[in-house]
Amino acid sequence: MNNLLKEKKGIIFGALDEKSIAWKVAEKCKEQGAIFTLTNAPIALRMGQINKLAEKCNSKVIPADVTSISDLDNLFKESIKSLGGKLDFILHSVGMSPNIRKKKEYGDLNYEWFQKTLDVSAISFHKIMQLAEKNNVLNKWSSILALSYIAAQRTFPFYSDMAEAKSVLESVTRSYGYRLGKMKNININKKKGEIMTPKIVLTTTGIIMLLHGILFFFGADDMARSGVPDISEKALRVGIGLAEIVAMISVFLGMVLIFSRDIEISSAKKVLTGTGIGYLFLIAGVIKHVIDFQDIPEQAPPIPSIVIIVLLAVWTFYVALVKKDSSE
Repeated sequence: MNNLLKEKKGIIFGALDEKSIAWKVAEKCKEQGAIFTLTNAPIALRMGQINKLAEKCNSKVIPADVTSISDLDNLFKESIKSLGGKLDFILHSVGMSPNIRKKKEYGDLNYEWFQKTLDVSAISFHKIMQLAEKNNVLNKWSSILALSYIAAQRTFPFYSDMAEAKSVLESVTRSYGYRLGKMKNININKKKGEIMTPKIVLTTTGIIMLLHGILFFFGADDMARSGVPDISEKALRVGIGLAEIVAMISVFLGMVLIFSRDIEISSAKKVLTGTGIGYLFLIAGVIKHVIDFQDIPEQAPPIPSIVIIVLLAVWTFYVALVKKDSSE
């Protein structure tokens, strides 16, 4: 146990039995030191095994219909009372489709049931966050997580009207994520893998700069001697020394970027902007070097290095200045 969630307080929606995602999340949260209440609809509490989980996690079970404002309001009040303070996290792991349960074809949906699907699986998420905001139950820097599915963005016929529900859920995540993020620095997320995130760019560029610095440091002597064969020994030593200094700076900056990968998104984008500007100066320096030494045949333009630096600069500026965060 690493106590990553030590003394963090939260509410976990949707645990039914050991097959539930919320059940597994609750177990992991408990392992990491969190304290939380468990909730589900009254009928689900009767059908499931949530009391077994509550006993294992030493958590209180508070029944709540996620479509009911009064139930949710009571849930927040009782949770804060039981946990002894405001919340640090909420997990929304709730979804249900009467049309799927009744095996209705997508071209023959019952629209009252369709509305029920939206109410339970998506609109409930908005209700939870709206009440959390109005009742001021969330600590600063708290997190809210909802579970989506790829059918929100791709066609999966078997998922029927749940696909629409997940699309609404993701839209609510973006809209309320922006609102609470601006107001209280609260993170609202749905899990979706991508390569265009500040964390990945910081880590990747940091590793590249680190490796570049190490290789440059140990290869400085050979590069200097092969580049200008008739250079004097004194000038050679000066050149090698300067190359080693540049290599150590590259190693230093690489380590800074790697260890900055977990900083808050807005700060990470500022670091990436500065990194991109640094790349521009580096590109200008390489071009100047090529121009200054164009009369020396042995000094071939470092085309691969230039291409890599340009690609890194474009990638860095795109993520820092153009790419929108998935929670926006």
